[in-house]
Amino acid sequence: MPNQQLNKMNGTKPSIIMEQHKHTFTKSENKIYDYIRHNSQYVLYHSLTELSEACGVAEATVLRFFRKLNFKGFQDFKFLLAQEVSVVTRDDGEETYVEKIKKNIIEAIKDSSEMIRQDDLKEAINIIDSSNDIVIFGIGSSGIAGLDMQNRLMRIGKQTSVITDSHLQIMRASSMNENTVVIAISLTGSTKDIVDAVQIAKENHATVIALTNYVKSPLTKYADIVLLSSAKESPLDSGSLISKISQLYLIDLICTGLTMKNVEDAKAIKMKITENISSKLY
Repeated sequence: MPNQQLNKMNGTKPSIIMEQHKHTFTKSENKIYDYIRHNSQYVLYHSLTELSEACGVAEATVLRFFRKLNFKGFQDFKFLLAQEVSVVTRDDGEETYVEKIKKNIIEAIKDSSEMIRQDDLKEAINIIDSSNDIVIFGIGSSGIAGLDMQNRLMRIGKQTSVITDSHLQIMRASSMNENTVVIAISLTGSTKDIVDAVQIAKENHATVIALTNYVKSPLTKYADIVLLSSAKESPLDSGSLISKISQLYLIDLICTGLTMKNVEDAKAIKMKITENISSKLY
């Protein structure tokens, strides 16, 4: 059965590809090769920055390594590696998928709560509260989380804009200034479109709040405040419910904190919204 599964993988196993090119590796590339070979399970959950630091080489060297192996980049490599690892890793079979999902969700929230730095959370809430130009960036499932955040903030009277298109993100970032607050949502912190837009935002002196799972990533280099969740996912689980819940947990903390700072105003606006929406129901 495992052999049949391996045959269904899209392309040659990454471990074999590395072996085939090993004779061409430089000293730095051998460091990357050795680390991946001995830590394949961990590599699946690394950001590009974490991998480069673990190997003791520059990020540019890591990218060149994967492109030398004909991968588009690190994420492309991880996707194929995840398929290889999933084939050779046996399921314990003891728990049903219902129990596993429940346990993973509980763990994601518990771990995320332990990673929250109260001072950073409080500062993020204060910055958002004092700004009238708030822009949320997200791509894919992170964009969906951004739309949920906009909905939550609107209900307490905080107006924001959400941009999930990469071209529009660049356009909006180009017109920002020191009064703009960017909330950048990216689980990996390595989504190039988000990083590109945030870099431009920082060049225009915007304040950047990153909601991510990785302390060190291309995104966090440009962030003034980093709020961490904990639901690192394999490339095969990209966009999973558990990762969304970890993002929504951070969003809930921010929105609840803002509500507590503006209790009376938030109550009055919620009441108006409820009254006006009620006319839409039979």
